[in-house]
Amino acid sequence: MKKTILLSALILSQFGTSQLLKTSSNKIINDKGENIQLRGLGLGGWMLQEGYMLKTADFAGPQYKIKEKIAELIGEDGMQQFYKAYLKNGITKQDVDFLAKAGFNSIRLPMHYNLYTLPIEKEAVQGKDTWLEEGFKMTDDLLQWCKDNKIYLILDLHAAPGGQGNDANISDNDTSKPSLWENKENQRKTIALWKKLAERYKNEPWIGGYDIINEPNINFTGKNPNGTDEMSNAPLWKLQKDITTAIREVDQNHIIFIEGNGWGNNYNGLIPIWDQNMAFSFHKYWNDNDDKTIQFALDLREKYNIPIWLGETGENSNVWFTELIQLLNKHNIGYAFWPMKKIDNIAGITNVKTTPEYETLLNYWKNGGEKPSKEYAKKALMQIADDYKFNNVEIKNDVIDAMFRQVTDVTTKPFKNHQAPGRIFASEYDLGRIGSAYLDKDFINLWVSDPAKRSEWNSGQQMRNDGVDIYTCNDKITNRYYIGKTETGEWLQYTIHSKTNRNYTVEIRYSGINSTNIRLEGASGKLLAKISLPATGKNENWNTIVANNIPLQKGENRIRIVFENDGANLNYFEIK
Repeated sequence: MKKTILLSALILSQFGTSQLLKTSSNKIINDKGENIQLRGLGLGGWMLQEGYMLKTADFAGPQYKIKEKIAELIGEDGMQQFYKAYLKNGITKQDVDFLAKAGFNSIRLPMHYNLYTLPIEKEAVQGKDTWLEEGFKMTDDLLQWCKDNKIYLILDLHAAPGGQGNDANISDNDTSKPSLWENKENQRKTIALWKKLAERYKNEPWIGGYDIINEPNINFTGKNPNGTDEMSNAPLWKLQKDITTAIREVDQNHIIFIEGNGWGNNYNGLIPIWDQNMAFSFHKYWNDNDDKTIQFALDLREKYNIPIWLGETGENSNVWFTELIQLLNKHNIGYAFWPMKKIDNIAGITNVKTTPEYETLLNYWKNGGEKPSKEYAKKALMQIADDYKFNNVEIKNDVIDAMFRQVTDVTTKPFKNHQAPGRIFASEYDLGRIGSAYLDKDFINLWVSDPAKRSEWNSGQQMRNDGVDIYTCNDKITNRYYIGKTETGEWLQYTIHSKTNRNYTVEIRYSGINSTNIRLEGASGKLLAKISLPATGKNENWNTIVANNIPLQKGENRIRIVFENDGANLNYFEIK
């Protein structure tokens, strides 16, 4: 009896001094009663890979198909060795330390059930679950890193037993096997997994909640295969209620997040609310950032007096990120961006760099031809696994700046410490909002709101996530990138420090199929020079032209390059 009292007192003490989350009316609050807006990032691509993250989408979308392709080249043992390294390197304490320092206060963990338990067809006894230590150990470690940084960890069942929908990539759904909705044993295992997780983490105050089924997308009775036209969603609500019941048998403390059908947003047929500590999750991609696009979620919050959380969003431009967060701040809605790491990524906070050897594997998988040797393939894959280490990824400061500083700050910051005299690469323009640091006519992808507005924003898909179009450069002097696809009226701003008041010579390295004109201006619009750029015949036939007597003042100068015609390409300019 004394032990029970002491344990209860310890638990209450831990929660009393922690920041345990719960719902209160339509808000998420901590144990001090303070409103908490979750500013999070989803660790997409770690426990569960989608083909587009590894550049295999054209021939292997779901994870099980990716594994088949890898095993084809390096054998089953080699594939297991690759994944062991991949999972070890994918998220470490360094990653979590970095997220906290960047400004995130929460992490959403997309879990694959097969790291925690066996699939039903591999269980020795039907109805009994084999628990795997790997997934629980990964979660324990991640939770400890979150505790160390005082940020919340939200558990998200991203791939449920059997797969929770017809979009196979997001849940690793093997359609040759019974789905979650077709098989009662898969449903039983899903419920059992959540009870196991809740029992393990019931007394952990830095667990922010349980996101119990990611993006259900299934046609129970409707015609749309992904459930967007479902009207009752009865099996979905029943399963989520059953999961909740199992969780509450062992854990009364943590928030339960539920998601609707149709990738999380179809809440038709919602039954009476079955829990007092619950929130709605919705997802948002590729549409306008206005009240209209989130009105259904605002209406849910108002009708049921329950918090809403944007559990997944991203894969767009910096402009879209800034505008979205401004919208969410206006309505006190928390969020989790997606994903943490992927190969050749400009739209995330980190980029995993590809290698020529890995591109050789991708080409073979896609187009056939000569099969790479086992040794070559294994070395290429293990290098990619190593490239997922935090020390090897490229930090995308422009994305972080857009998600945090630019939300409330219209000013610009230097991308680098540019000095005059010195060489300044065109792609190293200032950090800041569109209209402050640059102006570009294609800067956002809104194809869900308007199919005609499908845009790559950065058409070159290199280096930065603004609207500015950046391409790989082959010039003899280069930082590997050039600015291209420039259009009339677009401009770029650079912050440059000069040690003295003086006039400089500026050498501009450029190319262009046709002759074009540019202007150099101060940030206030003062004309510094008008420069004609004669045609070079091809986009990457590089030429240098000189502009004389460009005045810079001592200290900080903000200079803009304004494009008066379409078609100029810029590599760098050198101030002498």
